[in-house]
Amino acid sequence: MAEIGVYHVPIMLNEVLSDLDVKPDGIYLDGTAGGGGHSRAIAERLTQGGMLYAMDQDPDAISEAGKRLAGLPAELIHANFTSLGTVLSGRGVKADGILLDLGVSSHELDEDSRGFSYHRDAPLDMRMSQEGRTAADLVNTLTEDELSRIIFQYGEEKYARQIASQIAAARLNKPVETTLELAELIKKAVPAKVRRDKNPCKKTFQAIRIAVNDELNCLSAALQTAFASLKPGGRLVILTFHSLEDRMVKQAFAEWCRGCICPPEFPVCVCGHKPAGRLVHRKPLTASAEELAANSRSKSAKLRAIEKLAEI
Repeated sequence: MAEIGVYHVPIMLNEVLSDLDVKPDGIYLDGTAGGGGHSRAIAERLTQGGMLYAMDQDPDAISEAGKRLAGLPAELIHANFTSLGTVLSGRGVKADGILLDLGVSSHELDEDSRGFSYHRDAPLDMRMSQEGRTAADLVNTLTEDELSRIIFQYGEEKYARQIASQIAAARLNKPVETTLELAELIKKAVPAKVRRDKNPCKKTFQAIRIAVNDELNCLSAALQTAFASLKPGGRLVILTFHSLEDRMVKQAFAEWCRGCICPPEFPVCVCGHKPAGRLVHRKPLTASAEELAANSRSKSAKLRAIEKLAEI
């Protein structure tokens, strides 16, 4: 069991706060409150009438964040971040800053019963919301071709077909029900050299987790809603943890920063199209050496931020 107080270590906390440029009277939304680390740091700075809306789809996270945010100017909302636009519009406000910290929380990884980790045996679950289809449901009911596609597309795993084949063969005898059962099947499916170099389970577990939680579709919907929900001058700050989601964020930010859309052969601009945003920093920020030493889970984090210039 994860201990109280170490439910989740907020990644790149100082960099996130700097990118959000928190104003004491501002309106902020944390779409992935987790254990409340980022949320608490934001709310503590709202000393002149500001307000934080802290959202999470995981009921465990809402319970923990509630402890961290007690007595601070914050409202907790149990919902997926795809509904952030409804949350803000329902309160008649737009945001000075929105934070999305994507991926899995430390608690979800460390709590055996959640079934996210391939290091410990647990029911094959992986649901962030604790509702809907589990990872076991997908692994045991999808066709071999569907499994292969998911593992290749969401995990960028080149041995996807072999892994899907191994799973399909094993489930003919009995359902795949636990994390270590799945991990062993993955290890059997890949070449011995791959097993020797590193644990080969990471990409497949990532892929199945993304499919269970529909993470990329949720992110696509939330990106548009979040940017539209900012005030001019407001900032959207996003922490990503794998290349698929980072690519989506990078492309969305680039589109909002795009100016002229005239064909390249036009000698002068006639479209009048203006950028809707500007990048706070051109390249993504990554964790410092000190943070990497203290928290290995910050290794894959990339922080991007955009400031809204005009209504869209």
